[in-house]
Amino acid sequence: MTILRPSRALFRFSGTEAQKLLFDVVTGRLVAEPGPPIWWALLSPQGKIQAEGLSSYADGAFWLDVDASVADAFLKRMRMYKLRAAVEMEDLRETHAVGWDESAPHTRVIGTKAESAQWSAPDSSYDAARIAKGIAEQGPDFAADVMFPHDLGMDLLGGVDFKKGCYIGQEVVSRMEHRGTARRRPVIVSGLAGDGGPVMVGGREAGATGRVVGGKAVAIVRLDRLDGAEVTVGGGPVQVSLPDWATYRHGEIPAEA
Repeated sequence: MTILRPSRALFRFSGTEAQKLLFDVVTGRLVAEPGPPIWWALLSPQGKIQAEGLSSYADGAFWLDVDASVADAFLKRMRMYKLRAAVEMEDLRETHAVGWDESAPHTRVIGTKAESAQWSAPDSSYDAARIAKGIAEQGPDFAADVMFPHDLGMDLLGGVDFKKGCYIGQEVVSRMEHRGTARRRPVIVSGLAGDGGPVMVGGREAGATGRVVGGKAVAIVRLDRLDGAEVTVGGGPVQVSLPDWATYRHGEIPAEA
């Protein structure tokens, strides 16, 4: 069953230099080959995430989706980077929709507006699935220009290609990777009441929760502040656990703190 995700905006990149443009601008290894969707981010020169989403290659083009809140800014910036490259950028917000197949949680579904009319209505199932995995998403969990890719664990989940050449913000991300200076990481917060908020540890703020579904949320927190003291959100005690893919741990101090 495909469930509509109206918060996602879809763009199509085609042309003889589309791969080069994307390869040189975003964090992921986007190549003209069919396969599962690849996580990517467009960064500022300072290494902060301006847009993030999934990309797949089909029908001679790259299909990228972003949160609707950053769609206009994403398209504007990509047009600036395009310059005179042989790339056609199509804004598909009026003609196409994005959904997900709950029977295959890693499957992004793309369809025309007519096709999406047959999909199930939006619900919280996608957010519940990604929260259970500790995956933060721009829009419901964080805004533009506040997070580094390491803050989301993109370095551990294939969202950053450390072997390819330069891309926008690459120097900052590479420095964080090689020096081990990532301070913030995603955790799963359980036992939440209400809409969440700042994550407090022993009276100090360690981070903030994103969207809450069923009393759970992803929070991007300072690991060094998870020192064993009671963790609260909104004045109430909560439980903090690490995603099953995490290589980091509570209380971890960056190499250059």
